[in-house]
Amino acid sequence: MKIIILGAGQVGASVAEGLVSEANDITLIDTDPASLSELRDRFEIRTVCGNAASPSVLREAGADNADLLIAVTQSDQTNLCACKIARSLFNLPTRIARLRSTDYVDHPELLDNNNFAVDFSICPEQIVTDYIRRLIDFPEALQVLDFADGLVNLTSVVARDGNPLVGQPLASLREQLPDVDAHIAAIYRHGNPLLPSGDTVIAPGDEVFCLAATSHIRAVMQGLRGVAPPMRRIMIAGGGNIGLRLAASLDEDFNVKILEVDPHRAEKLAGSLRDALVLLGNSTDEKLLENEGIDETDLFVALTNDEEDNIMSASLAKRMGARHTLALVNRKSYVGLVEGGPIDIVISPAQASIGVLLAHVRRGDVVNVHSLRRGSAEALEIIAHGASGTSKVVGRAVGDIALPEGATINAIVRYSSLPDEMPRVLIPHRDTVIENEDHIIVFCPHKNMVKKVEKLFQVGFAFL
Repeated sequence: MKIIILGAGQVGASVAEGLVSEANDITLIDTDPASLSELRDRFEIRTVCGNAASPSVLREAGADNADLLIAVTQSDQTNLCACKIARSLFNLPTRIARLRSTDYVDHPELLDNNNFAVDFSICPEQIVTDYIRRLIDFPEALQVLDFADGLVNLTSVVARDGNPLVGQPLASLREQLPDVDAHIAAIYRHGNPLLPSGDTVIAPGDEVFCLAATSHIRAVMQGLRGVAPPMRRIMIAGGGNIGLRLAASLDEDFNVKILEVDPHRAEKLAGSLRDALVLLGNSTDEKLLENEGIDETDLFVALTNDEEDNIMSASLAKRMGARHTLALVNRKSYVGLVEGGPIDIVISPAQASIGVLLAHVRRGDVVNVHSLRRGSAEALEIIAHGASGTSKVVGRAVGDIALPEGATINAIVRYSSLPDEMPRVLIPHRDTVIENEDHIIVFCPHKNMVKKVEKLFQVGFAFL
């Protein structure tokens, strides 16, 4: 696929990294020659220096025969103009835009083909906000991911000794949780993936990915991690776009304090939030944290624009008694260094957004993609189409499907043709037969498996 990416920032660089490894033809546009040079050398991609909304620059990048435009510059206006030009002048088939302002999202008619011609829009700030919000609802988890419109949930937890499922073989899962249908998708021990089988014993410290219907997932997590008290007191460092969005989503149901160093921004926050307490000060100020009861805080979230400050303030908050800490970190190299130490969870906005973009790039009918373990693994939701004569999966039992070694089918969501009948969530066994229009959730512990899985789900010409 020939793809043009506009913007060489953190999101653009992460998208380029995620797509170039899959043998796509990538061209990156930005106004900063130094950033382009660094990314060109690192990924061996083509770059064009110039205004991403300029017709001549888009033409130089190959817009006249490109398949996909991904506009992720820092400017909403540049992204929108580029999508409009790409359709009007070059008839570029698919256009995705990053939009930070809710003004455009609240008026979807502005994005249709008669206006800015955006096929799909993403807001990394909102994606990160929703991600953190799910973690607050599941305080035991490292990751909480939804599939099939929230019917299925994939969570990652670190197993803790003394809980029912720890020290037990996976074959005993149904015995331990008789009323729960769940599947252990993957286990990482000392950072290395294990291929789960019925004989695999979960050890303390294992990172376990478990998948189940959303109504059942909490019971599985408690069997691995125990019951964590709910979060009530939350302190947010940084009142930027993400900090404000998160505080607004928590304002009514939680005790929220937000620290902001800029007095003008603090005043704006105070006027925008109803119940949250806005404090003027630096999140690395020990005295301020002590005075505001950091030792009684359930979650400290560092969301400033300075990732070093986020790392420092979250580490300090943990040392001073915060129960959980979370930090926003852009650099991929930093994430692995600091997560699991004094900071419980590290979130990369670019990495959180990449899955949403990948769902629109993947071949076949891929409707959902989640990037896991800093991009090294993926979980996909794919719709199965066809019949036994035209598909390599439809009409076949799960045990007979030629998945790459290590990849697993973990759940099937089966929709009824009757409008009033709810979809069924199936945790498949070897003899479960896949039907046409089933939504299949596949876990790939290594990203190099993804192309093989996509190819497996493509239907033959007879079906088309």
